[in-house]
Amino acid sequence: MSMRPDPRVWLFDVVQAAQRAQRFIHGRTYADYQADELLRAGVERQFEIMGEALNRLRREAPDLVEAIQDHHQIIGFRNLLIHAYATVDDAIVWSIAQEKLAPLLADVQALLARLDGGA
Repeated sequence: MSMRPDPRVWLFDVVQAAQRAQRFIHGRTYADYQADELLRAGVERQFEIMGEALNRLRREAPDLVEAIQDHHQIIGFRNLLIHAYATVDDAIVWSIAQEKLAPLLADVQALLARLDGGA
């Protein structure tokens, strides 16, 4: 008899990666992002982690992943970063980091709270 993994593990991974990416870009400009290969690599890595965690959540708890808006796009973005790395557009990564991290974090934190018996 195999036990299903606790989905909170992947949700927590998403929260940590999103918060890291937010810290990495805080106070930075797009010009900073373009000029700093370490910053670009760090942000991209956090998006890879978020996408992989959501992909695992989708496989193990498909009902839960539906509570996260844009989860399909996040997983697809992870696949692009991994498999089409040579075509990654810095402007798109920057835009996603600026516009999509906060809503993703809010969705995942709300889901974690619900799973932990909160709201």
